[in-house]
Amino acid sequence: MTVATRSRYRIEPRYVIVLATFLATFTAYVERVGFSIAFTDLAKEAGVDESVKGAVLSAFYWGYALSQIPGGWAAQQYGGRIMLLLCFASWSAASILTPTNARHTYAIVAARVAVGVAQGFLIPAVHTVLSQWIPPHERARAVSLTTSGMYLGSASAMLVLPYFSARLGSASLLKIVGGLGLAWMCLWLAVGRDIPHRETDRGNVAWYGNGIEEDLVPHCHGHSHGNAKGRPGPTPYKRMMSSAAVWAIVVNNFSFHYAFYVIMNWLPTYFNHVLKVELNSLGGAKTVPYLVMFLMSNVGGWAGDWLILKRRNSTGTARKIVNTLGFVSSAIALMLMPGAQGVTYGVAVTTLTLGCLGFSRGGFSVNHMDIAPKYAGMVMGISNTAGTVSGVIGVAVTGYILDAWGGADNVMGWYVAHAVSAAICFQAMLVFNFFARGERLFD
Repeated sequence: MTVATRSRYRIEPRYVIVLATFLATFTAYVERVGFSIAFTDLAKEAGVDESVKGAVLSAFYWGYALSQIPGGWAAQQYGGRIMLLLCFASWSAASILTPTNARHTYAIVAARVAVGVAQGFLIPAVHTVLSQWIPPHERARAVSLTTSGMYLGSASAMLVLPYFSARLGSASLLKIVGGLGLAWMCLWLAVGRDIPHRETDRGNVAWYGNGIEEDLVPHCHGHSHGNAKGRPGPTPYKRMMSSAAVWAIVVNNFSFHYAFYVIMNWLPTYFNHVLKVELNSLGGAKTVPYLVMFLMSNVGGWAGDWLILKRRNSTGTARKIVNTLGFVSSAIALMLMPGAQGVTYGVAVTTLTLGCLGFSRGGFSVNHMDIAPKYAGMVMGISNTAGTVSGVIGVAVTGYILDAWGGADNVMGWYVAHAVSAAICFQAMLVFNFFARGERLFD
């Protein structure tokens, strides 16, 4: 085989990195769904009541919220590669060692907090790696593909893990998902890198794509504010926290996850009380909303890059167009859900809502790397903290609203709860359009 032939069939290193980070988010969400399936069965066998079960299931998010900002700082200081290895080693071990007796509540809560803390390092580290490897005109696609692994992982776990639970027992799922985490760690040891090695030879930088040299080469060489290893200098925390563009991202992350977590956590109740059917009885149909969210997350990324490359829009304009389409359409779809008549229509409008939310990720979720490529992990850590807290708030607020309207059987309570989510989505769109920026703000 000639050199030219080998070059033709060679996979670009940055594509391998994107695929590996996609599998990272996929695996992490398989773990989250896997624990929920396992503990639900284990709690039923042990006679654990609903309040205790809720405390155990929510423990993960408290740990997850605590480690977002430290995760961004650590990825920035030590590199995304090593932090991803530590992340997966830690949560995989915690999953495997989680007690399988549901009566050991405190030990299980401690294990779930540990898993949450470890997985909190995931997204900031992924953004740090992608900001180093991916050129600006490919970032929307890369980030959208990587984060869409969350939704495909959730859907795949819902389809496959109940089979293993039935054959091997519910407790086996904790070992299976922990083993998957260790398997991904082995993959990352083989392919993961912090900074592309070819930047030292400027003649070989062409594979990055047009425009990436100016983004990657300076901080690979440690120019400007970096040290000898190419790490950025002191983080401009004061400038970040006073930047309207950063807060636009934070507000949109909060709003996205408010709507997403409300739907995800209240979906079984919605199907049971509004559509009068058990979600578990729908078989593969219950995964359709998440599969569509996976697809639309990637469509949003491709749309953003298409607007930049083909329509010659500025980066900021492209992000705002995608973000606006996603949030406005999801706000409308949210208001259609309470009035659904029949299972088919209910699944359809739920799918529409999650699909539109997924599309919006091609806007705000990529913007971290536009305005702060060197500090993308830190900005992501800040905004993802808001996103995690919003889930806790949204789920609780929805419960209070439903109770205030007489329970989940009253459709008016659902209209009010969804109106709150829709209003939050709409205001997020306005904030992003007014304050988001597309150019680099932090060097």
